[in-house]
Amino acid sequence: MAAVDGSVVIGAAPWSVHDPYTDEALLDPWPGYRHLRDAGPAVWLAKYEMFALTRYDSVRRALEDGDSFVSRNGVMMNDRMNQVLRGNTLCSDGAEHDALRDVLGRPLTPRALRPVRDEITAEAEHVVDRLVAQGSFDAATDLANHLPVSVVSNLIGLPEKGRERMLMRAEELFNCFGPFSDRTVASFPVLEEMMHYATKEAVPGKLKPGSWAAGIHDAVAAGEVPAQACPGMMVDYMGPSLDTTIFAISNAVWLFANNPDQWDLVRSDPKLMPSAVNEVLRYDAPIQDFSRYVARDVDMDGVVLPRGLARDRVLRGRQPRRAQVPRPRPVRCASAPGRSSGFRRRPARVHRHEPRPHRDAGPVHRAGQTRSALHDPGAGAGPERRAARLQDVAGRRQLTRSTRGRTTYPHAERSTEH
Repeated sequence: MAAVDGSVVIGAAPWSVHDPYTDEALLDPWPGYRHLRDAGPAVWLAKYEMFALTRYDSVRRALEDGDSFVSRNGVMMNDRMNQVLRGNTLCSDGAEHDALRDVLGRPLTPRALRPVRDEITAEAEHVVDRLVAQGSFDAATDLANHLPVSVVSNLIGLPEKGRERMLMRAEELFNCFGPFSDRTVASFPVLEEMMHYATKEAVPGKLKPGSWAAGIHDAVAAGEVPAQACPGMMVDYMGPSLDTTIFAISNAVWLFANNPDQWDLVRSDPKLMPSAVNEVLRYDAPIQDFSRYVARDVDMDGVVLPRGLARDRVLRGRQPRRAQVPRPRPVRCASAPGRSSGFRRRPARVHRHEPRPHRDAGPVHRAGQTRSALHDPGAGAGPERRAARLQDVAGRRQLTRSTRGRTTYPHAERSTEH
């Protein structure tokens, strides 16, 4: 494809003045998604001076074409955040990315997680027993928060000092992913605190021996990854393991409460739980978007995306549940995931939920912990557990720039039927 004049191409492309980052759009994004999807496969967002990929095929193509849509310039929507995380697994390409991902992924494979499965299951049973005894609980703060905060912080092996701020740091981290706004700017001090913690506290001598975080420093000592990559790799564990996992669990509770037939189906056949988790991620994925830098001119179904886009302007890819296919199917836990930009083409395993070549440590956290939080291995122990119900779930959305989930379910209940 011959080089093109970017200003001419942008002028000919579909335009929109829609702002997907207002509070109203974040709380109810679906009308905006439909507007952008109807405008074209790639739409120029005038306010942010970047393209939005709006349809399943265009998003999938960008995710699979790592030569044209690169991550090394950063995958967030502002230069400051890109500079901070440039060089971690999300913001890297090729051999560099593969080396980082290999180190981070070692403790996250099904085989590596097998020794801690009993620990996670026991903790899940403990919190479920406690909440069932209460009768009424907040499904976001009491259920969804518990496993990521209590179990993952221990597996990562972080020092006790500073652990109490992990959840708050993760929330503010994702606020920093979007374009500049008052909310983004207000979160940067917490990001700086998080990076300081990753640099000064998450170090040998303070980390739990044999932990995930210690494995990063072991890889540095072995010459597998550069020392300067350590802080960003720590963030790969600390960020995706919390907010997105919590939102996946809370979204699952909301979906099950609003689709009780599917909850009954999974309760009657726990073997469907992996498929149910896949369905939750398909239907309401916690991550709303990432960006890519256009490394060469690309014809996206008739819309030309010019190389570079002055000043490192980036390409945004959205993954809305209702904008992927003309007639999206409702929640069906017994179905294969099908066409979803939250998965590879064959999303059979819990550690393979994001399209190649770029994946972070988040998928296994989201899938594995959601399964543990929702799947009661002792479901056959008594009728009170077999007949559990989720009732009166309303909830409030959390306003975060790049993630989507619920921050509270004030009236979630598990009732029993005898």
